[in-house]
Amino acid sequence: MSAPRLGTLYLVPTPLDFGCNPQDAGLDQVLPAHTWQVAARLGHWITENAKSTRAFLKRVDAHSPLAAPLQALQITELPRQVHKKGDHDPAQGFDARPLLAAALAGHDIGLVSEAGMPAIADPGASVVRAAHALGLAVVPLVGPISLMLALAASGLNGQNFAFVGYLPQDAAARAQRLRELEQLAQHTGQTQLWIETPYRNEGLLQATLGVLKPQTRLAVAVGMTLPEQRVHSASVADWKRQGPAPLPLGLPAVFLIGR
Repeated sequence: MSAPRLGTLYLVPTPLDFGCNPQDAGLDQVLPAHTWQVAARLGHWITENAKSTRAFLKRVDAHSPLAAPLQALQITELPRQVHKKGDHDPAQGFDARPLLAAALAGHDIGLVSEAGMPAIADPGASVVRAAHALGLAVVPLVGPISLMLALAASGLNGQNFAFVGYLPQDAAARAQRLRELEQLAQHTGQTQLWIETPYRNEGLLQATLGVLKPQTRLAVAVGMTLPEQRVHSASVADWKRQGPAPLPLGLPAVFLIGR
């Protein structure tokens, strides 16, 4: 008797315009047809936010009709503690295997976050680990990843880099962390990347310029893939000499430093 067919876990990237632009604009400009065609046929989803996933699937439906009505899709949200603490560390103790029961029954499942690639600067790593533990195939689909787009556009070292997440909000702790990252970047050549909640971008930029040394190179990539996207990359001395760059800092941004 042959073994039962197992489903596949698809990592489905979404556009980077969540909360920024109308949710029905430009899907075909940032996702290849294969990605939305796979998404259209999936009936089971694990998601960071069910509401944003439904909005994404409505956009998919306009390009490739969904295999089932939106109301009939099985959409399961990751627990709130996963959003707040992240799920990349097994020590957190979150077991995602029960979320993959449908795949053990032969159904393909999509993993999706609010924007970009799930499990990259977003929750989802525990689901991917669980899929591997259960013997499920894991297939990442093609789509935008803001960190990689920003790095490519920065002119900084793309051969050696690290994403460090969010910096501390406390001013003194943030300044200490910035100096640590600057020292690491200058001594090793490793580009350091971080992100912030958009409404804090302006304050973070000013704090960064106030702490870093003049020769350190700072790049800020804002609104990647959006019509308003801007990337400014220069030494800290040039940032200060040229005055404020015309960046739409109310949009999602990636900050990068290096030499």
